[in-house]
Amino acid sequence: MEDQIIDYFFQPNACSHPLKDDVVKIMPVQKQTRAGQRTRFKAFVAIGDGNGHCGLGVKCAKEVATAIRGAIISAKLSLIPVRRGYWGNKIGDPHTVPMKVSGKCGSVRIRLVPAPRGTQIVGAPTTKKMLNFAGIKDCFSSSCGKTKTKGNFLRSKNDNFFVQIFEMEESYIYR
Repeated sequence: MEDQIIDYFFQPNACSHPLKDDVVKIMPVQKQTRAGQRTRFKAFVAIGDGNGHCGLGVKCAKEVATAIRGAIISAKLSLIPVRRGYWGNKIGDPHTVPMKVSGKCGSVRIRLVPAPRGTQIVGAPTTKKMLNFAGIKDCFSSSCGKTKTKGNFLRSKNDNFFVQIFEMEESYIYR
């Protein structure tokens, strides 16, 4: 029921940007039981409107279609507002991250640095995809650790956005 509420607020009309989703990765996972191995599928879905809202959903199920459907619902329920800012002059729309920010998940660390207008997103393809869903057009990024693990790589980017939100709240609290 809650995901229909998200659909209602982000329905395509003149004033809002519709939500777009993308299946980033589907991977088989196995559990060893007494009867043998039980195989399930884990789906990672990124979702966003390209205007400051982004989410990541993960779901594991016996069938691929069920896992994707569940991951889309999970991504809609985990939508977060992404703070955007300027580099240099405050001319035009906000286009980059407002400050240097870093996130971590597992061994993967990723750092986002503001960039001047026209730079585009400098980083890995999954970084570009996630930041485009968030509406960030220009950004430098650096990552270290086992970045081949796409689940941790995506979650570390999501952690970046959470860090921005908490720093934004702290800056309002302590003023």
